[in-house]
Amino acid sequence: MLTTRHSSAKEISALEGQLLSMRNLLSAQAAVIHGLADGARADPLSSRADGSREENICDDENKELSKIENWLGDFMEKLEVLLAEKRVEEALGALDEAESLAQEVNERRTLTPTALLSLQAAISGLKRKLADQLVDAASQPSTRGAELRSVVLALKRVGDGPQAHLLLLNGHHQKLQFEMQDLRPSGASNGAGRMASLSQLFFSAIAQAASDSLAIFGEETSYASELVTWAVLETEKFALLVKRQYVAVASAAGNLRASMDCVRVCLSHCSLLEARGLALSPVILKRFKPCIEQGLNTNLKRIERTTMALAADENWSLTIPFGGARISSGVSASQLKLTSSAHKFNSMIQELFEDVETLETMQLVNLTLDGVLQVFKSYVNIMINALPGSMHENHETTGSPNVKQAVTEAQQLALLANALMLADELIPRATSRLFPSAQASRRDNELGRRGSSDRLNRLSEQREWKKRLQKSIESLRDSFCRQHALELLFTEDGDVRLSPRMYTKLDGYAEEPEWFPSGIFQELFVKLTQIASTAFDMFIGRERFSTTLLMRLTETVILWLSEDQTFWEEIEQGPKPLGPLGLQQFYLDMEFVVLFSSQGRYFSRNLQQVAKTVIGRAIDAVAATGVDPYSTLPEEEWFAEVAQIAIKMLMGKASFGHGDRDAFSPTSAAETPVA
Repeated sequence: MLTTRHSSAKEISALEGQLLSMRNLLSAQAAVIHGLADGARADPLSSRADGSREENICDDENKELSKIENWLGDFMEKLEVLLAEKRVEEALGALDEAESLAQEVNERRTLTPTALLSLQAAISGLKRKLADQLVDAASQPSTRGAELRSVVLALKRVGDGPQAHLLLLNGHHQKLQFEMQDLRPSGASNGAGRMASLSQLFFSAIAQAASDSLAIFGEETSYASELVTWAVLETEKFALLVKRQYVAVASAAGNLRASMDCVRVCLSHCSLLEARGLALSPVILKRFKPCIEQGLNTNLKRIERTTMALAADENWSLTIPFGGARISSGVSASQLKLTSSAHKFNSMIQELFEDVETLETMQLVNLTLDGVLQVFKSYVNIMINALPGSMHENHETTGSPNVKQAVTEAQQLALLANALMLADELIPRATSRLFPSAQASRRDNELGRRGSSDRLNRLSEQREWKKRLQKSIESLRDSFCRQHALELLFTEDGDVRLSPRMYTKLDGYAEEPEWFPSGIFQELFVKLTQIASTAFDMFIGRERFSTTLLMRLTETVILWLSEDQTFWEEIEQGPKPLGPLGLQQFYLDMEFVVLFSSQGRYFSRNLQQVAKTVIGRAIDAVAATGVDPYSTLPEEEWFAEVAQIAIKMLMGKASFGHGDRDAFSPTSAAETPVA
């Protein structure tokens, strides 16, 4: 209280000093006017030729000057009191009265030009003094709110609009800094709540400054431009503060949701100012976008690390989600069967796309989609490493971490179920909020609405991105097929099981063998049958994927046979060439594969073409020995009949009816048959 009184006393003393100066100025001006008036009275006395008319004029001028002298005295005393009591409005009224008097005197020409200029100079001096006092008052920290607006308006009326506007903005700046100081973070405070309060406080202050500027100065371009410049600079400072204390901290920690919450709050407050012509969102976006990008990348890396850590101890068995796990809309918990690492991967992806509006606003959609695609590919690589034999190979070449092996066929198919469910259903559903619906796009196109072409472009981008996502599964599927093909084609010691000797030795026996598909192709049939049975339960509603999987596995085995140069060199140029019986066995094996793949509905034109090619090559090899292969081969119906009998036998639906097979039959002498 004592400090306040002392300050007030100092202000009053300063005002009294200034008033004394103004009084001296007015006295000097009055003396000038008196001197001029005396000069005016002396001129008529030098000549008596004008008579009484000049005397009357002098009397009128004397009366006018007397009135002005009296008014100046009264005005000085009145203004001194008004300024001392800080009655600004009344002081402004007094100055207006003085200017009116000066204008009236000028119009009536009751004063000489020199005297009129002296009067006007006196009034201008008083106005400058009042303006200086107003500037000093507006600069005081205690001048806020209505008092600040009153002082600024008074200064504008005095005639110093630019200075008044600058003082108005500076006053709002000082008030904002003072109030924001109380909201600075301290200790373990509620960061999100404090940040929201800080944003509301800041943009409310900007809105109030805009309202005051418009109310006092109107829509004049110079003031509006200065307001926008000031608001942008203030927003820059605010954005840097929020970035340093909230957004950057959250982004560095990988807390993307907290970072985007900050951005969303600020942008929502910014939108309220757009109606006032203040578009401050670009400032916020420019400052926050790098932090959000950092948070997004940190979050994607966290997803990758988390799934990798879970895969190190994964049992690769399908389960429904645990309680509290995030479930994609449109997918029931009973349908959502994934392994534990895939459940966690899906949960984190769903969380990532909870705030798609902010991602769109900050133009981070493409970056986010590319990042999700990369982490999905990384997870697919982890599952490839889980296939027996694949991990060791990839670890040596890429430094991939150890992953728990998927030993059984069911576990290996679970890997494919993970990839398929994520790529075909869950990830696209999570990202669908970034794209317009096809129905909405068609409706906009029919109505000819603006932006319908943009929607169609986004739909095209969505389809292309989904294709890239689903294509990532192919590497896992191909690795699965390659792994199972290698298990069939090679022994654990690395020896080739599908060797030329299986066929070239048959022509060395005295008796014709009992015809039955070779053991390796029996195993292929049994494996495909088992995989088809397991996949039927895992890929419900996605039979096409199961069919493609079986098709690719079958093709992998036959393509390997067609491309094995060592096999064909021995068949065509070896010391013991392929004979008629070996050709017949080879022909039967190929027809057996074609028949069971056709009946299993995973037959392909590619498989048919490759089978025909290798049969033709075998026929040519026999023909090269001088033997007519067609004269020794039975009719095609025979191959189909024997292959059908074999399928029924292997499925336990029929018996041969021919007793035990001979010891030199290809299925007993070359391989161990599969029952």
